[in-house]
Amino acid sequence: MTTQASANGTRPKGKSKPPKAVKANKDPEGRMPLGDHIRELRTRLFRASVGIALGAIAGWLVHAWVIQLLENTVCNDSSIRGVGQATKQCKNGIVTLSGATAGISISLKVSLLVGLLLASPVWLYQLWAFIAPGLHKNEKKYSLSFVAAGVPLFAAGTALCYLIFPTIMRVLLGFTPKGVSNLLPLDTFINFFMRMVLIFGVSFEVPLIVVALNFTGVLSAARLKKSWRYVTFGIFIFAATAVPTGEPLGMTALAAPMCLLYYGAIGIAVMNDKRRAARNINANLSPDEASDVDLAPLPVEQARPVEQVRRGFDDDYDDLT
Repeated sequence: MTTQASANGTRPKGKSKPPKAVKANKDPEGRMPLGDHIRELRTRLFRASVGIALGAIAGWLVHAWVIQLLENTVCNDSSIRGVGQATKQCKNGIVTLSGATAGISISLKVSLLVGLLLASPVWLYQLWAFIAPGLHKNEKKYSLSFVAAGVPLFAAGTALCYLIFPTIMRVLLGFTPKGVSNLLPLDTFINFFMRMVLIFGVSFEVPLIVVALNFTGVLSAARLKKSWRYVTFGIFIFAATAVPTGEPLGMTALAAPMCLLYYGAIGIAVMNDKRRAARNINANLSPDEASDVDLAPLPVEQARPVEQVRRGFDDDYDDLT
C-alpha cells in the first residue's frame, strides 16, 4: 500500500504536511491594523533600547574620562576658590560630592548620557523606520536626509557649548562675594551642563526644521527672505535668554552660528523653490490668471498608459484626483 501510494505520487493519510501560511501583502500606503502598529512600536523601542544599553556599557568604560573633561571647565581656573579639597585633577577644589551613593549615581548618569549620544544614530533610525511606512516616496528620501544631517548638527551644537562653557562658568562664579568660597556639587554641575548642551544642540536643529518646512511646501523662500530681519532679532533674544550669563560673548557665540545656519537654510529654500518652479510651468501665474490651454493634444496612440500616469501621481498625492 505504501509503495503503491508513493509510486502514484500521493501521500498516505495522516502524514500530509500542513499547508504553508500565505504571507499577507504589505499595504502600499503603509496602512496596518492597530495591533500591528503596537507590535511594530514595541519592536522599534526594543531595538532602540538595546542600542542605548550597548552605548551605556561603552559609556561606563569612559565615564571617568568624561567626568574629568567636565571638571576641567571649572577646575583649571585659578581665580575660583572652592571649599573642597584641592586635588591634582581639580586644583581649586570647587567640585564636591555629598552622600555615600553620590559617586555611583554620577557614574551611572554620565554613562547613560554617553550611551544616548553614542546610540543616537540607532534610535534616530528606529524612529524614522517607524514613521516611514506612512510617508510617500519623496518624503522618505527627504526624511532620511534630514535624520542624517540632524546628528552632525546636534554634535556641532554640543561642541560649541563645551568650548564656551568655561567662560559661562567663570562669569557666573565671578559674582561670588569677596571672602566667600564656592561649593559646587558635581551632580548639580553636570545637570546644568547637560541642560546647556541640550539648548545648544536643539538650537542648531532649527535651520533643519526650516528646510523641512520648505521642502514640504509650508514655508516659501520668499516668505523666509521677507522675515529674515525679524528672525535675526528673535535669535539674539533667544540667545540672550538661553545663555544664563547674559554677557555679549556667550550670547553672540550662540546667536552667530544660528544666524549663519538660518541664512544657509534660506539659500537652500531658494534653490528648492527655483527647482520646483522649473518643473511647474504655471508656478509664476497669479491667482487671477488662467493657465495656458493645450490646443494640440497628442494622438491616442501616443498617449501614456494609465499605469504610468497613476505612478507619477503616487509620488505626491494619496490618490489620482
